[in-house]
Order: sequence, then C-alpha cells, then structure tokens
Amino acid sequence: MITVLVADDQAMIRAGFASLLSAQPDVRVVGQAADGLEAVAAARDLRPDVVLMDVRMPNLDGLEATRRITDAGRETKVLILTTFDIDDYVYAALRGGASGFLLKDAPPEDLITAVRVVASGEALLAPSVTRRLIEEFAARRPIDEREALRLNALTAREREVLRLVASGLANAEIAAELTIAAETVKSHVGRIFTKLGLRDRAQAVVLAYESGLVVPGTPPAEARRGRRLRS
Repeated sequence: MITVLVADDQAMIRAGFASLLSAQPDVRVVGQAADGLEAVAAARDLRPDVVLMDVRMPNLDGLEATRRITDAGRETKVLILTTFDIDDYVYAALRGGASGFLLKDAPPEDLITAVRVVASGEALLAPSVTRRLIEEFAARRPIDEREALRLNALTAREREVLRLVASGLANAEIAAELTIAAETVKSHVGRIFTKLGLRDRAQAVVLAYESGLVVPGTPPAEARRGRRLRS
C-alpha cells in the first residue's frame, strides 16, 4: 500500500487529488496540508511514501518544504505539482531533492502512474518539459566546478551511463545503446547513485548538466552518443 500526503493551498484541488488517489486499490491518502509548514509537520508525523507538493503555498513554499522533508533523511519522496511547465521553483525543487514533477492539468491516469513510479524509487519528470526545463536553467549557470570534481569518482563506463540517464533513457534502452545486459546497467546506476550521493534519476539529470557532462543545447542524439566502452 502506497501512503500519500497531499499538500496544496486550494481545498478543492486537495480534495480532488485525495479522492482520485483514494479510489486506487494500492494507494491510501493519509493526510492533507494547506501550506508548506503543515506539509513538513505532516510528513514528519505521518511518514508517507509520497508527498504531492504544490509549488506556491503560503507560510512556506513548496520548494523550502521539499528541502526540509528530503533533508530529514527519511524515505519519503516528493512529487512536485505545478501549473507551469517552466518554473524556477521546479528546477530548484529538483536540486533540493524532489523526485520529479507533473503538471496539474495532466490526465488523472498520469497522476496515478506518477505516484506509483515515485513510490517505487524511480524519478519522474513530465515528459513534455524534462529536457527543456533542465536546459533552460542549466544554460543560465556556469559549470559548477565542485559538481564536475564529483564525477572523478566515476569510471569511464559510469560516466557514459550517467550521460545516457541524463538524456532520458531507461535502463533497458541504455542496455541496448551500450550492448550490455540490463542488469549490468542497473548495477552501474546503483554505483553511480552511491558514489555521488544521489537519491534518484532526477538529481542525476541535474548533476549531469551542472557538472558539464551534458552540455545545454546538445541535440538528444549527440547527448546519447558516447564512446562504446566494454563493461
């Protein structure tokens, strides 16, 4: 059973999301919050698997609430909900530990799927804006030398896998791209996350751009093309 906390300052939206999710046999809504402070307190007390977090809320916005929840070190995942497909707050939330984001006007089935994906430990970014979002904000920032130095902990193969993760490929697609087994890719991804202290693919994408491993404006085909390395 996936437990969910819904945080949104609009009562009708909270009720709508809660009703939709509660109708699923594998989801239980354990609480609701009307602002960021309530969300942080409820996440601490209820320990939900997933928090649906609105970005703009009174008292404490969704960005700071997300940071506080993820910094607490618990297993709770945060899924950002926003009405904007390009939003400074969303990018900052991803950097702060959110596992992804979804547009509020996405179809109901997409929201249900998103909760399940995030609860399983995977990251989820709205497909229509993933690359555009990351590039939009990464392009505004110089390469972060500290993030670039973190990549020194990776082998050449692990860098290649991280580059492909950042281009949006799933493990099976990376396996096909590199002509290696899917389980081998899974092992590489696990080691990358451990070495770099990453929670999920969302943070991996951000790091890949901010470290200069993937350059904003690079066509997807080129971002995905790398040296063919042997495992």
